[in-house]
Amino acid sequence: MLIGYARVSTDDQHLDHQRAALRAAGCQRLYEEKISGTRRDRPELARLLDHLRAGDVVMATRLDRLARSTRDLLDLAESLNRAGAGLRSLAEPWADTTSPAGKMVLTVFAGIAEFERALIAERTHTGRRAAQEKGVRFGRPPVLSAEQVALGQRLLAEGTSVREAARVLRCHHATLYRALQTRAPAPEHSGVGSKRLR
Repeated sequence: MLIGYARVSTDDQHLDHQRAALRAAGCQRLYEEKISGTRRDRPELARLLDHLRAGDVVMATRLDRLARSTRDLLDLAESLNRAGAGLRSLAEPWADTTSPAGKMVLTVFAGIAEFERALIAERTHTGRRAAQEKGVRFGRPPVLSAEQVALGQRLLAEGTSVREAARVLRCHHATLYRALQTRAPAPEHSGVGSKRLR
């Protein structure tokens, strides 16, 4: 069965042109919605995919009615392929997974998308490494400075509890405890025992 999917982005746009083109192409069932293509939750497209049977062909007037990016298109084509269904676009005749040529084109697209992802990952890794070599630190900044942690250690050495020291430093006691655990242990003569840190 040929199944049509029509979509416009806003309520004030009309589906008439897409509907007529899909009917003329032989679509026996239509799924229509007025929703932005950038949204992942498209109820009618989800319904269409739920009702697919092997041998069905999903048709759209243009690929951008179905997918918002090459990656989305490839994911959709893969879903259809797993269901034993095909994909066709009226405006892009090369996008026809029911033909060997169309399958080849989408395979090439998939390869290009994979290559782009690999390039982005490599650039990100290289940029991150270069930034780290320049002293840039990633992740959340520490809540307590080295001086505050040193003050916390000194307060504990003088007999102050972790909760009291945390109040002086204006932080949660768990934050101070973690900071003290990651810092080098205090000298033996400081009097800071494991009991004091609990």
